[in-house]
Amino acid sequence: MSSLLTIEGVSKSFSGSQIFNDLNLAVEAGEIISLVGKSGCGKSTLLRLVAGLDPVHAGQVRVNDLPITAPGRQVGLMFQEPRLFPWLNVRDNVAFGLSPARKSSKDNVVAGLLEEVDLTDSAKLLPRQLSGGMAQRVALARALAGEPEVLLLDEPFSALDAFTRMRLQDLVLKVWHDYRPTMLLVTHDIEEALYLSDRVVVLGEKPAGVQEIIEVKLPRPRNRNDVQLLELRGQLLAELS
Repeated sequence: MSSLLTIEGVSKSFSGSQIFNDLNLAVEAGEIISLVGKSGCGKSTLLRLVAGLDPVHAGQVRVNDLPITAPGRQVGLMFQEPRLFPWLNVRDNVAFGLSPARKSSKDNVVAGLLEEVDLTDSAKLLPRQLSGGMAQRVALARALAGEPEVLLLDEPFSALDAFTRMRLQDLVLKVWHDYRPTMLLVTHDIEEALYLSDRVVVLGEKPAGVQEIIEVKLPRPRNRNDVQLLELRGQLLAELS
């Protein structure tokens, strides 16, 4: 596999405080990578850089060898909260994210995405009529509508109850299996990171760099109670302590 996403020599500071110092990471096409680390180490900041939302930094972020200097359709972003347009129904919120190439077949594409996230029967509902889990499924469908090569997920399930969270983790894996985007996930949930990811990247304390990379070589679908996952959990906890 070739590196689809390359983060090379990235340094970033805010108000004189160094966040990253010469951070390097290569993500292969179709990989799921989780970023973990102590609060404040810059995980969400790194996603903003990859999304092109914060172009002021040293080093380069590239997708398919093209520098990311502004937001673009090659990178999609799913936030902690759904950020749906309250005046648009589910169908129109998803349609808003469509890439220009797909607008000619808008109805079919949106219908397919709603089926993908199991919201076909909720297409006419407004965001205020949705549960938290349903709203995040709409946000996921909208992110996929733009056909991103890289999908960034910034703790998208952190506000959900444990059962809903597990269901959406499995939905993300289904979406990954069907669309094969490269995914970069920020999470504080160690079990989530190990269950979803091909590799878990541990960021050190500020100024952050890559402290450790833990490979998860278990085939999918995974058993959440697999002994090997529990062993990796212990290794990951040791890195974070």
